Amino acid sequence: SGYKMFFSRSHLARRITAFKMKNQLVRHFSKQKKLSTTFLQKPGEGNMKKVSMIEGEGIGPYLCESVQEIFRNLNVPVKFDIIPLIEGKDVDQARKNQQESSQFSQLIQNDVILKGPISHDESLMLNNHKISMALEIYAYIVHAFTIPGVKTRHKDVDIVMIRENSEGEYASIEHELLPGVIESIKVITKPNSLRIAEYAFEYALLSNRKKVTVVHKANIMKLCDGEFLEACREVSQLYPTILYEEMIVDATC
Repeated sequence: SGYKMFFSRSHLARRITAFKMKNQLVRHFSKQKKLSTTFLQKPGEGNMKKVSMIEGEGIGPYLCESVQEIFRNLNVPVKFDIIPLIEGKDVDQARKNQQESSQFSQLIQNDVILKGPISHDESLMLNNHKISMALEIYAYIVHAFTIPGVKTRHKDVDIVMIRENSEGEYASIEHELLPGVIESIKVITKPNSLRIAEYAFEYALLSNRKKVTVVHKANIMKLCDGEFLEACREVSQLYPTILYEEMIVDATC
């Protein structure tokens, strides 16, 4: 039940971690020489800006609450438009009332969207896959880094992971041929492979990163991932200052 989950050991650990990270970030930013405890705008930047926020599931609401608290403490001129996460039994009724299109309209009415963790669960009105496909979010970016003062298993981590989000396994093309036989289709296209490769190399160039590692399964999926690798190799030739390497996904894990 929700009551038991709230007091479970893992749930409390996540809340404590989020709380520690929030306090660490507040202390970190308040000590920066270029920042005071009040956000100072340039001329014309003082107008309140709106940001769409989906708090998400699990630890999401706590993270989003921390973000709002930090913004309030720094007096950042941002107003968050909270979009509720409709799930479970409420989804069917919401779809009957055509709330799905209404939620997407709310989502895109602002230039910035802040989203907490959301699964791919089809029982959700807005899940990760629906949002990505609707907004054509082809690049999924995760920046993994250690925060000074926070105890972690690995030290000095600073890795940016960029994943193609619109095709391959994430196109979610699958069907049941007959009872007990499922077919999943992996689609790879040259234009989209070039696009994500260019994004990764541009990101590396602009953020002063020295190496791009392409993770693949071309040893088994010779056509699909082979096409992807060829696109990445082609783009890498345009960035001679960035080291390029390839790594089979098994070795990466």
